[in-house]
Amino acid sequence: MAIYKEEEARKIMEKALSFSTADACTINLQGSESGNIRYARNSVSTSGHRSNQTLVVQSNFGKRSGTASIDEFDDASLQRVVARAEELAKLSPENPEFMDPLGPQVYDKAINYVEATANITPEYRANVANSSIEPAVASDVTAAGFLDDSAGFSAILNSKGLFAYNKSTNIEFTVTMRTNDGTGSGWVTRDFNDVAKFDAAEASRVAISKSVMSREAKAIEPGKYTVILEPSAGLGLLSGLGRSIDARQADEGRSFMSKDGGTKMGVKIVDERVNLWSDPLNPEVPVATWNGEGQPLKKTEWIKNGVVKNLAYSRFWAEKKGVEPVPYPSNIIMGGGDASLEDLIKSTKKGILVTRLWYIRSVDPQTLLYTGLTRDGTFYIENGAIKYPVKNFRFNESPIIMLNNLETLGKQVRVEGNLIPYMKIRDFTFTSLSDAV
Repeated sequence: MAIYKEEEARKIMEKALSFSTADACTINLQGSESGNIRYARNSVSTSGHRSNQTLVVQSNFGKRSGTASIDEFDDASLQRVVARAEELAKLSPENPEFMDPLGPQVYDKAINYVEATANITPEYRANVANSSIEPAVASDVTAAGFLDDSAGFSAILNSKGLFAYNKSTNIEFTVTMRTNDGTGSGWVTRDFNDVAKFDAAEASRVAISKSVMSREAKAIEPGKYTVILEPSAGLGLLSGLGRSIDARQADEGRSFMSKDGGTKMGVKIVDERVNLWSDPLNPEVPVATWNGEGQPLKKTEWIKNGVVKNLAYSRFWAEKKGVEPVPYPSNIIMGGGDASLEDLIKSTKKGILVTRLWYIRSVDPQTLLYTGLTRDGTFYIENGAIKYPVKNFRFNESPIIMLNNLETLGKQVRVEGNLIPYMKIRDFTFTSLSDAV
């Protein structure tokens, strides 16, 4: 087994550290057990199990660093990998931005490990595939899906006395349903730490329904439309906003968060109903309570009532600017409302429902303008009801413009380890049509 208990991991890392002769040494140890099943054309194509473990040593002499890794943990191997890291460090040029390893830290107890997820069996995976394939066949639809479940641990120990350990579990599922006439497509993604929250049959029904509904889509003119973005679609653009919170890029005038030789800290940039934060202890999207440098992760507000409250400061840039470091977020949580998807549709006189966005590319980092395409279920809404499917669009849009054109926030949904609400947005810009289903 590649998952070591805390005491076992610490013993291995302490042994490795005992061989160090460097000015400073940091040991990272990780391991995971994971399983998967893949199906296409209504038939399972592959399934498997993976077991991985890796120990990484970083040795430092002054500001010179060297890194080496190994997956064997006997004494001779540990001694060899430490010697290799030190050899590389002595050959390396000095890093002017090198930061000494952190000393001991205090961490909150993480909640991102669930034993039931760690105990998923091949039979469970087969049942997940069957819960997609059988209803797809009955609906004259072809299913293609992938399930991946994992349990793992990570640990860090350094010569300054820092030690941290975390166990985690996760299950990820995606499925695409295509109608057999080739004109309709539906898609769903689900991910959880706790397998008990996952319902493969429910997810598959959603994808099947969208594929059947999206057959023989009509072409309508591109332009500005009121849109309802499902959480997967919203995340596609919000991720760009999340990447812009780096303080160094802002200070150096390289990002949307730059302003007059400084940053937009304290500036209102979006609708006052927008609140964006990260929280490793949120029960719906829990993550580790420390990062790769061993920094504690706490709940952090990034945007509050539309105003920029924090930017992420690396340890180096924080020291240069004379401020406290602010670690990068490990999840994104956007505040939502009470409206369901059905409520948002009923409240829309004319608009477009977007399942997801893909092939998203940056057009202008300074304005956070992105382009991309809709996919796997795009529908025209009229007088509070879905009237018919429409052909996919290319869009040109910025999350900043999007969040300033916010009409309604709906319920939050977990997507890729984040909590994102349904959003109703006015004047969303579609620039051209795409013939792809």
